[in-house]
Amino acid sequence: MTTALLTDHYELTMLQAALEHGTAERRAVFELFPRVLPAGRRYGVVAGVGRALDAVERFVFDDEAITTLRAGGVVDEPTLAWLADYRFHGDIWGYPEGEIYFPYSPLMVVESTFAEAVLLETVLLSILNHDSAIASAASRMTLAAGERPCIEMGSRRTHEESAVAAARAAYVAGFASTSNLAARHRYGIPTSGTSAHSFTLLHDTERDAFTAQVASLGSGTTLLVDTYDVREAVQAAVEVAGTDLGAVRLDSGDLGVLAHEVRAQLDRLGATGTRIIVTSDLDEHAIAALSSAPVDGYGVGTSLVTGSGHPTCGFVYKLVSREGADGAMVDVAKTSTNKISIGGRKYALRRRNRNGVAEAEVVGIGTPPVDDGDDRALLVPLVRDGEIIGREDLDTMRARHLAARAELPMPARQMSRGEPVIPTEHVAG
Repeated sequence: MTTALLTDHYELTMLQAALEHGTAERRAVFELFPRVLPAGRRYGVVAGVGRALDAVERFVFDDEAITTLRAGGVVDEPTLAWLADYRFHGDIWGYPEGEIYFPYSPLMVVESTFAEAVLLETVLLSILNHDSAIASAASRMTLAAGERPCIEMGSRRTHEESAVAAARAAYVAGFASTSNLAARHRYGIPTSGTSAHSFTLLHDTERDAFTAQVASLGSGTTLLVDTYDVREAVQAAVEVAGTDLGAVRLDSGDLGVLAHEVRAQLDRLGATGTRIIVTSDLDEHAIAALSSAPVDGYGVGTSLVTGSGHPTCGFVYKLVSREGADGAMVDVAKTSTNKISIGGRKYALRRRNRNGVAEAEVVGIGTPPVDDGDDRALLVPLVRDGEIIGREDLDTMRARHLAARAELPMPARQMSRGEPVIPTEHVAG
């Protein structure tokens, strides 16, 4: 399905005016970047790159799209004729998925003509702003969880398509599984889930519900034990499933206190291997607060799919260089108000000390910054001459994220509000 109409009206009116004025084919460099991190965040996580590449590949104005534009009088006939033949033929460089970012990191550098590149603004921003917000929140949650797995279960708290993208972004940032079956189908993400309170309420007794679930799904299932009385439910759960019961889930109350009580009860009953999974409006702070509790896994919903208070990253897409009348490239940038951008084609590396700990985000203007031997280049080719070359599998992205996060200095692990954990430095070429 075409992605060409996942854009804003003014992208096409700019195109029409540029075509008429003869500037549409000027060479241009656009940059997608954040001016700041969300308030209080110490780092961000890049996600959605793979989805963005799919969107670029499908960004064509088919007959239906052209008909829609014509019927709405969006642009004139010469512009419609140009759009009917549109394909992106340029180059895109970017931070690969799972990478860490900071203020003014050049997350995507799009090089083409103005006409080809300007049309991609909205779709690239919408994908990366959403997915990176989810991944950034997910990274903090998995950091707080440590070795304990996090399960994404926010599908009922967001738009149905956003739910699939959120599950993907969370997986990139270290979540172990999702409840969303579309995410399993499209991306191969492991799914998990057993039952809700409605299943318990369906039956005449809680024991009947447990018996039905265990008979169907086996003793390794997870039984929800807080519909009525938790202590009675745990007793019944072990009596029905035996000491090989896979897990119990707590979804309400003081989770820390309950987890200690349930762990002690399970151990007394001989179910020493039965895990305790907690859910109920968790975020990174709640997960961190449960670090000393005998909890074996976390199910996270609303907070994750809303970016834990920051549902977008504030990325922008700006023209930073364009061809002048003499054919030479000219650096350009907005300089008014507080919405400042920095002109020039960018390059980036992560400056690290001899122990491999990140010290700065170094952004070169015009030429790549010098690697002192311990540094790591950040931009990789994603599209070359219109061909997608940067696709990767999710396991590669997950491994990259863990490695990039491990490079950060210790303050990155703090859940309290703070400034970016490393500074961004610009170096003129």
